[in-house]
Amino acid sequence: MSGIRFEFGKNWRNFLSLLTEERIDHAMTSLQRHLGLDRLDGLKFVDAGSGSGLFSLAARRLGATVHSFDFDPSSVGCTQELKRRYFHDDPNWTIQHASVLDQNYVQSLGQFDVVYSWGVLHHTGSMWPAIENVNRLVASNGRLFIALYNDQGWKSKVWLWVKQIYCSSTIGRWAMIAIWVPHFFARMCVTSLLSGTNKFASYHRERGMSPVHDWIDWIGGLPFEVATCDEITQYHEQRGFKLLKLISTKGLGNNEFVFQRTN
Repeated sequence: MSGIRFEFGKNWRNFLSLLTEERIDHAMTSLQRHLGLDRLDGLKFVDAGSGSGLFSLAARRLGATVHSFDFDPSSVGCTQELKRRYFHDDPNWTIQHASVLDQNYVQSLGQFDVVYSWGVLHHTGSMWPAIENVNRLVASNGRLFIALYNDQGWKSKVWLWVKQIYCSSTIGRWAMIAIWVPHFFARMCVTSLLSGTNKFASYHRERGMSPVHDWIDWIGGLPFEVATCDEITQYHEQRGFKLLKLISTKGLGNNEFVFQRTN
């Protein structure tokens, strides 16, 4: 089981059928809000693990020169499809098939004003080397925007087991979907009723993403590693980064960090 891997790109390929201008606008707003920048004109932006390609597209629409890369060929295909739809033949958006664990490749890219890697590095199988490689991409005074799975202790070990079952066989995949998608749906419905707000709509507005596709990503996402907020913050502060923003999940999902390089 140690070598099995979730096919992230196939999941994001299905998501592209749902992509609308509204979702793109929400992704752009997410970048603006987290980075504290209204525009990215004149800035170099790298999307390390571009997935669906939505945030590469958002960065390009905000004016950045964008470089996208992903280990999963289907994710590369998703990103290429978005470029074809919205920025066909644009020289200011390049896309490559590559791994963030390939140190020679990462070093060949140079440095960027904004380094973005949301929900990616914990899926590489070597999270800490992946983080170190991504850190090298950040220029002096540049921003690093990463999201990493929260360490929930024993609960994280249970989720690792769920993901291993999902990826082990077709039966395992459908069994985990049949159990957990209704669970997440019911939980979001209950939360909506208790809070008096439509959590499905607010989820859509937060990053332009689809909850169902994110649930599938969560249920099946292997490799799978986790870290606490303190671990990530201390690691970066020791390497010349200042924490600008932290959104802690305090439970299931990703902690979001925005750092600025000070050296």
